[in-house]
Amino acid sequence: MVEWIISEGLTDYRGAEAAMERRAAAIAAGTEDEAIWLVEHPPLYTAGTSARPADLTDPERFPVYPSKRGGQYTYHGPGQRVVYVMLDVGRRGHDVRRFVQQLETWVIDTLDSFNIKGELREGRVGVWVTRPEKALTAAGAVPEDKIAAIGIRLRKWISFHGISINVDPDLSHFGGIVPCGISEHGVTSLVDLGLPVTMADVDVALRRGFDSVFGPLESLERESGTLR
Repeated sequence: MVEWIISEGLTDYRGAEAAMERRAAAIAAGTEDEAIWLVEHPPLYTAGTSARPADLTDPERFPVYPSKRGGQYTYHGPGQRVVYVMLDVGRRGHDVRRFVQQLETWVIDTLDSFNIKGELREGRVGVWVTRPEKALTAAGAVPEDKIAAIGIRLRKWISFHGISINVDPDLSHFGGIVPCGISEHGVTSLVDLGLPVTMADVDVALRRGFDSVFGPLESLERESGTLR
């Protein structure tokens, strides 16, 4: 059983972290079901375990939260769908690399629902889209922008944290950090790419894509609420 939860409004980041840790511990103990939790946060920056201080270029702009997830600095804010993934990776094969690949595939399949080709790049975390309509880079390459981020943590083989997809955030908010430590590429969103997509549209695509990647599972749907 996987509980599927969509929270309305903006969810406090530290409260979300605490709720995820409680749920992960309960899943490991066998007292709660796995869960997928969809939220939006107020504007903030998080620093993953590999974050470099120099990549926080405007530390006064938004609150900055050290995070136990993998990765570097990232932004969360309104218009970005954050998907917290609390799954039993041990029960799913004890294969962390495969699990991350499944998350990447889930994001790419979700984007494909809107005819957006998401791609992976060696040495660059996240999911990227090419921008042939933009001017070539100084090196003569087609520009690429990041549209989704991935950062997870495992404890007792239970995952938490997860993925984020830029639906319609204020892209200028990314300007206070070097997103994921990558300065030579930009950031985009579904709406920035010209698609009139809503958060509800993305949620439907995520739900459909989850089953195709992780296998059809019995699920308990909660269209609104919060993580217990």
